[in-house]
Amino acid sequence: MKRPFRIGLMWHSARSGNLGVGALTVGNMVLASEAAERAGLDPHFVVFSPRETGADCIDRPNVETRTIDGRYMAAPGGYWHDVGTLDFALDIGAGDSFTDIYRRKRFAYLWATKAMAIWRGIPLVFSPQTIGPFSKALETRLARWAINRAAAVFARDPLSLQALRALAPAAPAFQAIDVAFKLPFERPPRQGTKVRVGLNVSGLLYNRGYTGGNEFGIDVDYRELNRQLIARFLALPDVEVHLVPHVIAPGQPRDDDAATADALAAEFPALVRAPNFAGPSQAKSYISGLDFLVGGRMHATIAAYSTGVPVVPVSYSRKFEGLFGGLGYKWLVPVKGLSTDAAADYVMDAFARRDELAVDIAAGKAVVDVGLEIYVAELTRLFALAAGKA
Repeated sequence: MKRPFRIGLMWHSARSGNLGVGALTVGNMVLASEAAERAGLDPHFVVFSPRETGADCIDRPNVETRTIDGRYMAAPGGYWHDVGTLDFALDIGAGDSFTDIYRRKRFAYLWATKAMAIWRGIPLVFSPQTIGPFSKALETRLARWAINRAAAVFARDPLSLQALRALAPAAPAFQAIDVAFKLPFERPPRQGTKVRVGLNVSGLLYNRGYTGGNEFGIDVDYRELNRQLIARFLALPDVEVHLVPHVIAPGQPRDDDAATADALAAEFPALVRAPNFAGPSQAKSYISGLDFLVGGRMHATIAAYSTGVPVVPVSYSRKFEGLFGGLGYKWLVPVKGLSTDAAADYVMDAFARRDELAVDIAAGKAVVDVGLEIYVAELTRLFALAAGKA
């Protein structure tokens, strides 16, 4: 009989309207389960996430959930107690949140959950994620402290690995890949003869960021870019254009892809409005049935890439350049350097050359496979060590 093994999943989510965070959670469960199986262990997961109101996207019997907020962190029977029941902790930092570019309160929560696991003597791994950037003195010191006390730290792209090594040169650092590449999906049967083009229009970029002031500093006019692409794709007689939301956030209208898709569908009735997906695997399955995708959400573009669908990501942070650059994939609208018209021309040229994009995706598969195996192999070793089986 296999030994039960409790694994905490910090800053993952079972109910996020951001399907990218759900993709990280399900993908990491698949990979951690594989590692536990290799180590002869029976995994049980405890998901620690912020307060969320979406539908539960995890259909597994061995999963508990906890909500991170101030009351839970301070309560005697709260986080401190629950983390002490774990055999191991995997912290994914919501994919890109272990940085000082967001509010200080957000960083404080992210750091405190790591510190309390370390203080309780629970082996802690930073699952594959974007590391940094860090530019503020206090956050940099605290980040270095946590990284140096982790059992392992996995960067999901070369730029993050570079930042990690600059921040904490002695830390046990590894280059892996985004765990969402392992997200399960089912490719739908082909229907019709038209070329199916998907547009994942990010509500966050469409509304010029959280403040409306373009705080991400992208050069393109994102609204105009998507309106140009819609008009140009709809003008092609053999093309069917699908709007594919990947963040369903009715309580956060500036961040809601679904509301943006509804507005565009009302303006352009010829568009096909994809449904609001129940979970990340459903979104990935839908995307796998497309012939081409332009995406503003990184995990929508990963869903396309990992299912062999030619894709052009529209970047708003270095996580895009880091991830796709590490795969040797050049087909990307950068944060800086292209005007709106030039970006639209670039996307249309990529569409015309989508067979080349598919070849480049196939060439990157080996990089993905190696990155996933590096992660699973090291988790297997660390799980066995934590369980006293090494």
